[in-house]
Amino acid sequence: MMVPAEKELRTVLAQFAEVRIEHDVRPTGRTSRALEDVTYTLCVMTASRTAEEALRTADLLIEQYRATREGVAQEDETLAA
Repeated sequence: MMVPAEKELRTVLAQFAEVRIEHDVRPTGRTSRALEDVTYTLCVMTASRTAEEALRTADLLIEQYRATREGVAQEDETLAA
């Protein structure tokens, strides 16, 4: 799997959340299609088959991004000392 950039992954996750809430509150044909589209995009980005799997994978990726940032910050602090 190609790892998506953090910014793009976070953008799609935000879109998913927004559309999911909108669809849950006021389901229409438009919200249904929008949810299908953003779910498809999230699944492709995370190489997943279901929304649930895609969300779990996205959570893991975001945790990896955070850990990498923290590791780089600690490395910078060590070099500056």
